[in-house]
Amino acid sequence: MLRALLVFLLSLLPTAARAEELGTFTLLEGSVRVIRGTAVLRAVEGMRFETGDIVETGSPAFVQAEFVAGTIAAIGPSTRVWVHKGGEMMLMSGWLKGESGQGGGGYRYVSPLLTASSKSGAVILHAEPGLAEIFVESGAANIEGGEGSHLIAAKGGQFLTHHASKTVAVNPRPDAAFVDGMPRPFRDTLPPRLSHFAGKKPAEPRHDHDVTYAEIEPWMKFGRTWRRSLEERFQPRLKDADFRKEVERHISDYPEWDRVLHPEKYQNSPSAPAGNTTSPPGR
Repeated sequence: MLRALLVFLLSLLPTAARAEELGTFTLLEGSVRVIRGTAVLRAVEGMRFETGDIVETGSPAFVQAEFVAGTIAAIGPSTRVWVHKGGEMMLMSGWLKGESGQGGGGYRYVSPLLTASSKSGAVILHAEPGLAEIFVESGAANIEGGEGSHLIAAKGGQFLTHHASKTVAVNPRPDAAFVDGMPRPFRDTLPPRLSHFAGKKPAEPRHDHDVTYAEIEPWMKFGRTWRRSLEERFQPRLKDADFRKEVERHISDYPEWDRVLHPEKYQNSPSAPAGNTTSPPGR
């Protein structure tokens, strides 16, 4: 009886309060916001980041995120990153750098066209519509480049590009356009700063507003495998008339939401309509 009561009480806690804290934003410049749960927060230096956080930067802007396991991730300007879980980050667009030391655990950096898995060393990713690029700055990384493609064991110094509808190209060094576009902080080893925040109370981000449909729509286009958790996460926003209206307008893209919007249609049906099962590379 006591155990059942405890489970019930825990279920009443906000989802964000039970989320796993993964690390700290140890350096922050410019305008940065975090979509956490169904809220849009204004990020501040010294705040903790959690599983499920979606980080979006303005221009100019920069964020250094240090994981408790030791890996450091740098997020460049005009960038969208989803901290999907402890060892996985998804880059939708922009610039992302990950540095891991020996024994720091494996990390996986996913973009729409290229994915890098690394246990040590540094990798830099750049993504934009129709193009993904990865520079293995040091160490080694396993690179995946699309549905059915073979795994590429890349080593330090190699540069891989993938244009939509083309095969992955492996080059001995990054090209001039990549180097010129790379954010300046990415050019050097990322300096650990976590010790500056030891023993201090974490900074608290400011709530800005409840997330809108337009703000989550780009993430909903990543395929059924990834967006399943987003559907569950953002269903409470259907109580907002404008949000609900936009979902209704795009229901052909996300037919699985129809069961939530119109449960009366499925009272005698054991399953919801099948959604798009397309998933990003490597999934």
